[in-house]
Amino acid sequence: MSSPATAAPTPLGPVDRFLRLFTEVRHGEAPRLLLLTLNVFLILTAYYVMKPVREALILDQPGGAELKAYAYAAQALVLAIVVPLYGALATKLPRRRLINLVTAFFIACLPVFFLLAQAKVEVGVVFFLWIGVFSLMVIAQFWAYANDVYTPDEGKRLFAVIAFGASSGAVFGSWISSHLIRSLGVTPLLLAAAVVLAVSLMLFNVIDLRDATERRRNHDAQKEDVPIGDGNAFGLVLRNRYLLLVAALIFVLNWVNSAGEYILSSIVKHAADADVAAGRLAADDEGRFIGAFYADYFGIVNVAGMVLQLFVVSRVVKYLGVPASLCILPVVSLGSYAIAALVPVLGIVRWAKTAENAVDYSLMNTVRQMLFLPTTREEKYKAKQVIDSFVVRAGDVLSAAAVYLGTTFFALGVVQFAWMNVALALVWLTLAVLTGREFARRLAAKQQAPAA
Repeated sequence: MSSPATAAPTPLGPVDRFLRLFTEVRHGEAPRLLLLTLNVFLILTAYYVMKPVREALILDQPGGAELKAYAYAAQALVLAIVVPLYGALATKLPRRRLINLVTAFFIACLPVFFLLAQAKVEVGVVFFLWIGVFSLMVIAQFWAYANDVYTPDEGKRLFAVIAFGASSGAVFGSWISSHLIRSLGVTPLLLAAAVVLAVSLMLFNVIDLRDATERRRNHDAQKEDVPIGDGNAFGLVLRNRYLLLVAALIFVLNWVNSAGEYILSSIVKHAADADVAAGRLAADDEGRFIGAFYADYFGIVNVAGMVLQLFVVSRVVKYLGVPASLCILPVVSLGSYAIAALVPVLGIVRWAKTAENAVDYSLMNTVRQMLFLPTTREEKYKAKQVIDSFVVRAGDVLSAAAVYLGTTFFALGVVQFAWMNVALALVWLTLAVLTGREFARRLAAKQQAPAA
């Protein structure tokens, strides 16, 4: 008879073998992995079903375009209030009740917005602020949960598949909303999103109850569903060198990304104006030219990002590690904006930005979630909300302020903004190196802790 020490490993099932095409999946990991992937798929589907409603409601109001710009800045102020409230809830509630309560609140808001919009009440600005908070907080909450239920080793192997659920949910949500809006109209999409979110919440409870049963079976008391901790959300970030580095990294990332979108938009607009002036494009067709460009551009970025997510991300993390993977996007951005500064031609800048965004939506999106693997449970739920919501929006706001000042008072053009992004990318790369080193140090300390 074979002794336990020499027994053959349990063979992988067909689902495990299929998932190994994309990452290293071990025996028994497939069910929870697929359920979490479906859960985030539903959350992102609901968000992208709601996005056209957001645009329609705010742009339909007088001065809608200007209101939209101001609302982005206002989101940072709203989050400065909402994030501490979330932290206070996390202090009092266990994990499952926290996620149920927060998600149920957002679901309950959707029929209210639907009824107000049907009654012709102008809710564009309020809904814009609401969906901005939803999109940041609920997604951050999901990833906090994923960080909580997986060990660092499991997260580094499996997060790439879960992140594919998010990216495919965004693509599917965009596709289904474009079809639903033609048959149902704009505001009924809010009710459709509420149904999808309700399904995602039921699925979360299935996952967590299944996880609780498994914990009891394994006599694992370390992850009991107890209140998360009594620390202040912003204080957790400000008192922790590692979390400050992560916050600075995400802040600069969003500043560069938002400024980059302005650079691309300016080049597209200039190319369209040049074609009109040269007689190659009718003035009435300029909007169609810009819309067609962005439709093709986003389509290629999404497809490239999904391919990278499925076949490249997990392998890059496995062979290079999280610290090196964290440096890839700032290097790509450095090259993209150097090209934009030296050769500000649409055909070239388009592909440089395509490469940057595809890497951002796949590799960087996955690695930034892994940064919370070596943190405490309280840091996962509270500090992550600060970084993934308030800090993200603050980066967008500062980028908008820089564009406003640069164009209004200093007459800066595309080339100057591109060089500004080159300088910011160097800062970003430095922060990535420092954050990667601290991640490795904290991960090693976490792995050695049980033996201590």
